[in-house]
Amino acid sequence: MDWADTATTVRLSDGNIAALRPLDPAAPWLAAWRALSLNPFVENLFYDPDFALAARDAFGDGVEVILVGDRPPEQPGLQLRAVWPYRRQRLRWGIPLRLAMGWMHGYGVFGVPLLDPVAPAGALDALLQAMGRLGGPRAMLTYVPTSGPFADLLERSCRSQGLARARFWPHSRAVFDPSAQGNNDRAQYLDRLSPRRKRRLRHSAERLAPLKFESVRDVISLRAALDDYIALEGAGWKGRAGTALGDAPGEVALLHASVAAFGARGRVRIDRLRRDGTTLASAITYITGTRAWCLKISFAEAVARDSPGALLLQQMTRGLIADGTLAGADSCAPPDFQLAETFWAERMPLAHILIETPGGDPLFGFARRLEGLRARLSRWLARRARTRAALKTGAASATSRSD
Repeated sequence: MDWADTATTVRLSDGNIAALRPLDPAAPWLAAWRALSLNPFVENLFYDPDFALAARDAFGDGVEVILVGDRPPEQPGLQLRAVWPYRRQRLRWGIPLRLAMGWMHGYGVFGVPLLDPVAPAGALDALLQAMGRLGGPRAMLTYVPTSGPFADLLERSCRSQGLARARFWPHSRAVFDPSAQGNNDRAQYLDRLSPRRKRRLRHSAERLAPLKFESVRDVISLRAALDDYIALEGAGWKGRAGTALGDAPGEVALLHASVAAFGARGRVRIDRLRRDGTTLASAITYITGTRAWCLKISFAEAVARDSPGALLLQQMTRGLIADGTLAGADSCAPPDFQLAETFWAERMPLAHILIETPGGDPLFGFARRLEGLRARLSRWLARRARTRAALKTGAASATSRSD
């Protein structure tokens, strides 16, 4: 049978080939995926194949990848124009109403598809068509910006094709983006901290002295530094609550695999604040192109009153300012995470966006109403869970949010 006749490989109206494939570490098209991930229209750590494959065992059940390229993905010489990992959902709303949902999980909190940087509009149009042909009449883009280059591109594409869309769970998180302040002097970025905050940080550093800030980057040392991070997190309130990394072997495996892969490329570091050989605070940061992603941060609960996490992030921010190769950083933090918001003034607005795919969706209005109900229920459950967690963890939890 010719490939064009199969249900998982189709020719699009612009001549591109769209294919649906499982998330496979042995796939012949991984090199083409990696090439696109190194220089996409919008960088995305979580859709980089090295990170995606590391997350496969822990969070990849049922995940498939839509590939849009100039030929079937098994043929040599493939050049990809778009990549979107997603999961088919048939019962998101408790009824048999299909949804192609962008892959997200606890370690995957940004969902912009990888698009050709030279012609992103055409790549997105082709991807939307591929979603409809291979995924179904409606799709959900998760954790995508609602302003900026991709948001503008998506709005133009949906408007030109007459595609309905709706936003859910709008929120924002702290990012480091010195260009957004209209200040070309990066060295002045931290001057926005109040005198009171600067004084508190200085006094904390004096009480914790002697302190040593180190940034672990070499492959050999990264594994030990990651194990040190896991132990640090497990020694605090998360360990007592049973929510620390050490209680989730799949997540530990994800971090070890991704840190090893990015470490081999020189694109990950573990920053630490130490005293007399003991780690007081630690953070794991990945690099993609010109963007840093601060995925995990933890600190020693015994010295929480002296804000070791804040002192560490202050040093990390100084490093970002000094590194002219980095245009910005994503905190990867939940909304209202005060530690990141203390040092990084900018906010990235995000939402999940439900989209009608080309070909039409007569049930889109119904799906939109169901998603609205689901969003309201999720917010209520999240508020209740936060209240219970605060009561359970007490002062330790409160300190972790304000460190």
